[in-house]
Amino acid sequence: MPRIVLGVEYDGSRFHGWQHQQGKRTVQAELEKALTKIASRPITVVCAGRTDAGVHALEQVVHFDCEVERDPRAWVMGSNTQLPDDVRVLWARPAVDDFHARYNAIARFYRYIFFNRPVNSALVHRQMTWCFEPLDERKMHRAAQALIGEHDFSSFRATSCQSVSPCRLMYFIDVHREQDRVIMDISANAFVHHMVRNIAGVLMDIGRGRKPEDWTEYLLQVKDRKQGGLTAPPQGLYLGGVFYPEKYGISAHPVFAKLPKNAERFD
Repeated sequence: MPRIVLGVEYDGSRFHGWQHQQGKRTVQAELEKALTKIASRPITVVCAGRTDAGVHALEQVVHFDCEVERDPRAWVMGSNTQLPDDVRVLWARPAVDDFHARYNAIARFYRYIFFNRPVNSALVHRQMTWCFEPLDERKMHRAAQALIGEHDFSSFRATSCQSVSPCRLMYFIDVHREQDRVIMDISANAFVHHMVRNIAGVLMDIGRGRKPEDWTEYLLQVKDRKQGGLTAPPQGLYLGGVFYPEKYGISAHPVFAKLPKNAERFD
């Protein structure tokens, strides 16, 4: 059965996350409902990485199987006429070979945005995390570099995390400022539950001077979530993009140029 791949953008502020939940509004349910109308038969999608309630996506990657033939433009334009205004299909294309949105991913990239000024925004308060105290993005960046490489991220994962191992391989993490926005870009082969939000919470405390720069190194050593600080709110978090082997023909976000040449396949 032919397989189709989509790139999907969404504002997660009015969703209870990606995955189907009985009686709750989810991105997966809205997307499948729209695609089902275009295909005139039930469609089930598989995503590259599930997002929690309130979390957004700049480019989620999904695939689905459907025996009905449609032009890629029809999947994009048709789906968007059926979708609510907080979800959009960005592109569509036939899958190459045995493509799988989740299992063929080499890396994922997340972006966390702090809105850093004394007064919160009336316009973007659902898309960024407000911090009224001044943040030193240079300290945050320096502290974050200790997290690069393969580590046990027990201090940065939710206590409810069901992953077998707390170990992950961090490829890069950068923190920079754009006017009132402090932006953290982070990529790894995979992430444990709440890992990005917990890292954001730690760096926020370092940026506003509540903790020293070497706190990240300390947390890696103690492997204790109770000492890891607060979990940053979901509204500042975005799934930025997913990186795949070149043979699948899926264009990568420019940030993935920072990936090392020996980036490992996600498993």
